[in-house]
Amino acid sequence: MSFKKELLDELLKNYKKPEDLFGEEGTFKQLKKALVERMLEAELSHHLGYEKHEQSKSSGNYRNGKTTKRLLMNEGELEIEVPRDRMSNFEPKLIAKHQRRLPGFDDKILSLYARGMTVREIQSHIEEIYQTEVSHDLISTITDEVMSEVDAWQSRPLDQIYPILYLDAIVLKVRDNGQVKNKALYLAIGITMEGNKEILGMWISVNEGAKFWLSVVNELKNRGVQDIFIACVDGLKGFPDAINTVFPQTQIQLCIVHMIRNSLNYVPWKDRKRVAADLRSIYTACNEKEATRALNSFREQWDKAYPTIAAMWERNWANIIPFLEYPDYIRKVIYTTNTVESINYGIRKVTKNRTIFPDDKAAFKLVYLALHNLAKNWNRPIFNWKDALNQFAIMFGERVTKTY
Repeated sequence: MSFKKELLDELLKNYKKPEDLFGEEGTFKQLKKALVERMLEAELSHHLGYEKHEQSKSSGNYRNGKTTKRLLMNEGELEIEVPRDRMSNFEPKLIAKHQRRLPGFDDKILSLYARGMTVREIQSHIEEIYQTEVSHDLISTITDEVMSEVDAWQSRPLDQIYPILYLDAIVLKVRDNGQVKNKALYLAIGITMEGNKEILGMWISVNEGAKFWLSVVNELKNRGVQDIFIACVDGLKGFPDAINTVFPQTQIQLCIVHMIRNSLNYVPWKDRKRVAADLRSIYTACNEKEATRALNSFREQWDKAYPTIAAMWERNWANIIPFLEYPDYIRKVIYTTNTVESINYGIRKVTKNRTIFPDDKAAFKLVYLALHNLAKNWNRPIFNWKDALNQFAIMFGERVTKTY
């Protein structure tokens, strides 16, 4: 909308310096105060059925002075006069009774919280920028309101099919019954049929195993998932058995990057480049036969110095080789962890200031807000997805086409 020049001239007639517009008693703040109070007067007129200074109707209700209210808003604190009625049944829509924050203030707090700022840091930031003090309890109240949103998100219906499912975990220190424990926060990340990333859910647990993972997979199924083509995991105990119990046709693919990292943990710096190069010949082989030959060659070269590595690859061989059936551009989607690592990086970025979380809810709340921010950038499918989907259509047949 546009404003008349005369109105703008009136607002700016005493302007001499920026503070006259943007300062504590500047034009912008006073204009907002006047607009809010004018709208509240209009609401009361509508409620009473007659305008101010008009004769009262026969309802018996009428204006009864004003009360002062202090509001928190993005620009700081604003003191307004709220009109009252004699019968005290006036319920303003713009600013409800007992409301102390204008729309937008809560979003500001949540935005700062989601970017990793602690409650103390948020308090200092608000006071420094807006010259307004906010209590620890107020910030906690605002952020706690997210939990109802988290509950709805965690139980929302899911797609019927996810061609690829990644499962990974990050470790957080959480206080539990007076003790600080290392707890794993697990994330299920799905790739949709359109090639878009989606966080399907998250769970916190001290101990993992088949029973825990079975409950997770059953939850995904109860929320609508009917099929998963490939599940990429990092060796999480019990997960392969759990997912194949619920989705028997799903291929389990161990994360190759995690396999490489676990292997190099046994190797000193002087040999790491050579060992990594020889491992590469295994997972870049053109087929399973060549990969087996490369593994045997690796064993001959390194078993004497590092016997654990080849044994570990052989022990997990059945869940390492599925991706060898696919062309290179699909292998990159399956065996690399770019998707998972970028998410984990975003989470660690906002959790690094929290040495210890007071409880599971606090950890859930912050990670959810961090994921919500990350998802804003997921606006395009993963690279070469159409080609991958065509390959899946050949590999999995009716499991793909029945969705279209």
